[in-house]
Amino acid sequence: MPRVLVTGGNRGIGYAMAQGLLARGSDVVIGARDAEAGAKAALALGCDWVHLDLEVPNTFAPAVKAAGGVDVLINNAGILIEDSMIAHPDGVRRSMQVMFHAPFELILLCLPHMAQTGQGRIINVSSGWGAYDEGMEGPGGYGVAKAALNALSYALPRDLPKNVSINAMCPGWVHTRMGGSAAPRTPEQGADTAIWLALDAPGEVTGRFFRDRQEKAW
Repeated sequence: MPRVLVTGGNRGIGYAMAQGLLARGSDVVIGARDAEAGAKAALALGCDWVHLDLEVPNTFAPAVKAAGGVDVLINNAGILIEDSMIAHPDGVRRSMQVMFHAPFELILLCLPHMAQTGQGRIINVSSGWGAYDEGMEGPGGYGVAKAALNALSYALPRDLPKNVSINAMCPGWVHTRMGGSAAPRTPEQGADTAIWLALDAPGEVTGRFFRDRQEKAW
C-alpha cells in the first residue's frame, strides 16, 4: 500500500483522511506545524508525523525527506483569512503561500520518487469557493488562493511524469475549527473523496475537480 503524506493531518479533515487511509492499510505520515499537536495526533492515529509549516519553506525539504518516498501527496492544510484584500493585503500573501506556493513546492519535492517508481497521486484539497463555476465566493484571499490551486491542478498534468496524476477536490462545508459548528458535514464525509482519489480512482483520472466522488466544473 502507498506511503501517503497528508499536510495539516493533525486535526479536522486531514485527521479524518489519515484515519481513513490507515483503516485501508496505507502507510500514512501526517504533516503538522505544531510539534506537540503533531506528535499527539500521530500517537492517537498510530502513524508517523513530520514537522511541516507551510509558511516556513525551509521545513519542506526536511519533512519530505523524513517522510521517506511519498507515493501519494494530499495537500490538505489551509487557512481562512476573511479580511479585505485591499485593506489587509498580507492576508492574500499568506493565503497564496499556504494554499498555492507551498503545495507546488511540495509537489516538486515528491515528484522525483514518483517518477522513479513510475506511479504517484497528488490530491489538492480545494473548495467550491475557489471555483469560477460557483461564482468565486470565497472571502478575502481564500477564494483567490483556491482558484490558483484549481488552475495548477488543471494545468500541471501536461508536465507530470507518466503515471503520476493530480486532481483537486472540494470537501464541502465541514464541521471543523475552520468550518465552524454550523457546518452540516462531518470530517469523515469531507475526507471521503480524497481517500477515493488516493486509493480507488482510476489512475488515468487527472486534471479534474471532484466533490462527493463526482466530477464538477472548475
